[in-house]
Amino acid sequence: MPDLHALLPSAGMLRRIEPLPSGAVAAVWDGNGAVPDAGSGATFWVPPFLAGPAISQAVTSLPELAVVQLMTAGADAFVGRLPGGVTLCDARGVHTSATSEWAAAVLLAAARELPGFVLAQQRREWAFHVTGELAGTRVLVVGAGAIGEGLRARLLPFDVEVTMVARRARDGVHSMDDLPDLLPGADAVVVIVPLTDATRGLVDAAFLRRMKDGALLVNAARGPVVDTDALLAELQNGRLRAALDVTDPEPLPADHPLWLVDGLLLTPHVAGSVRGFPDRAAALITAQLRRFAAGEPLENVVSDGY
Repeated sequence: MPDLHALLPSAGMLRRIEPLPSGAVAAVWDGNGAVPDAGSGATFWVPPFLAGPAISQAVTSLPELAVVQLMTAGADAFVGRLPGGVTLCDARGVHTSATSEWAAAVLLAAARELPGFVLAQQRREWAFHVTGELAGTRVLVVGAGAIGEGLRARLLPFDVEVTMVARRARDGVHSMDDLPDLLPGADAVVVIVPLTDATRGLVDAAFLRRMKDGALLVNAARGPVVDTDALLAELQNGRLRAALDVTDPEPLPADHPLWLVDGLLLTPHVAGSVRGFPDRAAALITAQLRRFAAGEPLENVVSDGY
């Protein structure tokens, strides 16, 4: 049985996972400053949620580290930044409901033009007009992992035709090679992929040009998956619309032109930030701690950036 010395990002998370496996010890450390004495010799570390790439430098303070368990679905802040022998695990499944719910919400809001009605309300204007609808639309989901499948399940009851795309084809899922031919037929394209060398800049000018006039781009992935300048150009000329929870750069500077462009619904990276998140994260961490303490294989081990 390996020694389990855990470091958790907050006292609240520590309370949620107690009791610890027999013989385990735990301390609180957010990755900043010196490691507390109670955390010396840590073998299992849970970094703070949504920590940036700089947090990965904290591993230099943990010479005995064996496992980094993330609370994010994406692992880009740590991939390629850990010493050999350290296992990296993501939080697959923890954010499925929240992020797929956000994507479904913005698709529905965009279809029924709710942002425009909110602005009209602020102007005290009774701005009646006919809107679009989700029913009968075709949504292309790029990324067929847990969140993508969760989104598909939420859209089908709205009578939406959902097409899934992943790295490799499988039953009911197209491969990325099919993407150029699928883009022109979609009313909305939802991107839910991890940030890797292969997906950085995936949504570039050529990708956007293949989307049909009036289509909606939804980014629930990471900001750098989308070429910001290319998207801005399409929004400024009014050909496409977008809903973004992430941007590049992020946070978006106050003077950035994206703030003022028409056809954009923007949220500040909140898709996974819901009240139920800590309990779901704690359940995963607890299960992983027990597996590690028992010498059992861990789940959600990251390989090739996923």
